[in-house]
Amino acid sequence: QVHLEESGGGSVQAGGSLRLSCAASGITRDTFCMGWFRQAPGKEREAVASIYPIGRQTYYTDSVKGRFTISQDSATNTLYLQMNSLKPEDTAMYHCATIQLYCLSNGPKYDVSGQGTQVTVSS
Repeated sequence: QVHLEESGGGSVQAGGSLRLSCAASGITRDTFCMGWFRQAPGKEREAVASIYPIGRQTYYTDSVKGRFTISQDSATNTLYLQMNSLKPEDTAMYHCATIQLYCLSNGPKYDVSGQGTQVTVSS
């Protein structure tokens, strides 16, 4: 049974940085596509980034390109999201998830997700 646990969220000022981590357990194969999505109050869920381990292919939503970097440590089954130049509009609950279909797209089919970690960016 796959279990995901996020950490690293917090409150920062605009222009600051945070690094989110997602510890995964119960993953029995190393070809899972994984990603991060976010959801702010009153807004729809938004796919932020995803990574396919074979070839290290990545996807980013347009609003975070050049600012966020997704990476994965297969040895420790940890997924990361480095977030730089944060903006108030990045404020949301961030979740990591495994992806069943449409890995590198803005409409992935998520499978298992964690409880999330809150990111708050003040202006």
